[in-house]
Amino acid sequence: MERRLPVIFLLPALLVVFLLLLYPVVSSLYYSVTDKSLLSDVYQFVGVNNYKSILTDSDFWTAFRNSIVWTVFSVLFQLLVGLTAALCLQHIKRLRGFFRTALIIPWAFPNIVIAFTWKWLMNDLYGYVNAVLMNLGLIDSPILFLANPKLAMPTLLLINTWFGFPFMMVSILAALQAVPKSEYEAAQIDGANAVQSFFFITLPHIRIVVGLLVVLRTIWAFNNFDLVFLITGGGPGTATETLPIYAYLTGWQLNALGKASAVATILLVFLLLVSLIYLKILNRMDKGGESE
Repeated sequence: MERRLPVIFLLPALLVVFLLLLYPVVSSLYYSVTDKSLLSDVYQFVGVNNYKSILTDSDFWTAFRNSIVWTVFSVLFQLLVGLTAALCLQHIKRLRGFFRTALIIPWAFPNIVIAFTWKWLMNDLYGYVNAVLMNLGLIDSPILFLANPKLAMPTLLLINTWFGFPFMMVSILAALQAVPKSEYEAAQIDGANAVQSFFFITLPHIRIVVGLLVVLRTIWAFNNFDLVFLITGGGPGTATETLPIYAYLTGWQLNALGKASAVATILLVFLLLVSLIYLKILNRMDKGGESE
């Protein structure tokens, strides 16, 4: 009985994992090879026809390209801003708690609040940003931040960076607390400047944490749906349509649940491959650090 007790305690957690993760994945894989529609309970097996149809659809590749741009620059900007903020907080002596609390505020808001607030701020008719710029005489007419295909994606990246960098900042700041101060003192005695101390002391100590953050943020950014959908809906046109939005429009506007499941499966496979590559790189970095 004692040997079975740990298994008994694990069963509720395994049941939750099955219901919330395994079942949706298996059902998506199953429906992806059928012509399942939301308009009918009758469906047939179609094999890989859904995948062929999707992979030959130009809108899919546009959404895929947008997802790559959205993910790469979101993670890059969040990392740069988060790392800079963490380094600044590490050296601030006064009001450190105040600045930490102030900088983490964006991450505390629900996505729907952030989306509608920024949508109002960036509106070309009554938005606060355009009003300020016009009152200062910097622009003559309102800027179409969310209606211009060339500006919509950069605007979304700005919003996502503002929203996501606190997570990077807090995690990196925690890693910085574990760096031995004696190493900085020894480097200072040897004549190392701040840049050299960062690249030869700080960065090697936090690289694993940074790597894991990049993996997590890549998965979250690539799967992000609500922020983009609530602000632009994928528009104007397809300028900000990412793969999650493409899957949503395929499944809920075209009622093609089979094709939407195929998109979700492609998305899952792609993220698994990217995550494996990331983890392999992290493993090599970890072994390299140990050998040193």
